[in-house]
Amino acid sequence: MLAPMNGYLRTFALSSAALALVACGTQRSVVVQSSATNASSVAPASRPAPGGSYRVMKGDTLYSIAFRNGVDFRDLASWNHIDAPYTIWPGQELKLAPAGSSRPPAPATRNMTGVVVGSSAPHVAPPVPAPSAPPAQTQQGFQPAAAATVATAEPAPANPAPAASTTPVVPVAGAPAATASNTPPPAPATPAAPGATRSNGGVTWRWPADGQLIKRFQSGDAIPGIEISGKSGDPVRAAADGVVVYSGNGLVGYGELVIVKHNDSYLSAYGHNSKRLVKEGQRVTAGQQIAEMGSTGASRDELQFQIRKDGNPVDPMGYLPSR
Repeated sequence: MLAPMNGYLRTFALSSAALALVACGTQRSVVVQSSATNASSVAPASRPAPGGSYRVMKGDTLYSIAFRNGVDFRDLASWNHIDAPYTIWPGQELKLAPAGSSRPPAPATRNMTGVVVGSSAPHVAPPVPAPSAPPAQTQQGFQPAAAATVATAEPAPANPAPAASTTPVVPVAGAPAATASNTPPPAPATPAAPGATRSNGGVTWRWPADGQLIKRFQSGDAIPGIEISGKSGDPVRAAADGVVVYSGNGLVGYGELVIVKHNDSYLSAYGHNSKRLVKEGQRVTAGQQIAEMGSTGASRDELQFQIRKDGNPVDPMGYLPSR
């Protein structure tokens, strides 16, 4: 009788040990999942196209509309068959997704630039650019697949020039037609304050203001960026060389806003200013004052600073130098 009982106890002990091992394995898998979640919050994935449409308002630029809706300006231009220098006008309806897609596609990727078929907008241009637009201006800074046949008309330069020299005209909706002759001259040169720099993404970055960092980047914020303290009138400086592609107050939550294009991938934005010192189309250099700090659209004097890569917000701390 003792022998069967011993066998039963041995079987029970082995079963208990197996269950304990399974429980340990389950706990380890939870830890791994949590780590993956944290990693994704540090490096947010590209956001899908918002879908729907946007009605252009006076003062908009194609860049500000793309910025407002979290898409790459090249995609927005491609979806609406708009060639550089991206002329738009008040009341125009712009699609916020590829043609034939009323809802955002499932994969959140940027591989949508080639999907541009059929547009009901009255401004649709044929594949060949208008004769009045110089070929260099028509192609620079615009890389959708739909324009590939046009791009072959002029070979790409061996060393791509920075955006400041390739985007001299930035049309503003409702403003007189922008041309090379009436584009504002470069912003008056002001002595750039000394400061450390850091190269990342083909751009040399520096801090846009002297104040303390009071809010860090959170990818889930409605206005994702960092906030730098200061007092009204403190200088706000360009974080890198570039060209101003928006200067206005038409984006809710940003107050007086300046957006600078540095190259085809990177834009930087400077919000809550009390005064803007530059206009669309003006070229600026790193460290040059472009605005005065303020509290427009905010409850305190501060600079709201963003960096966008291919239309997606990224953590500026990964680009700005240590200090």
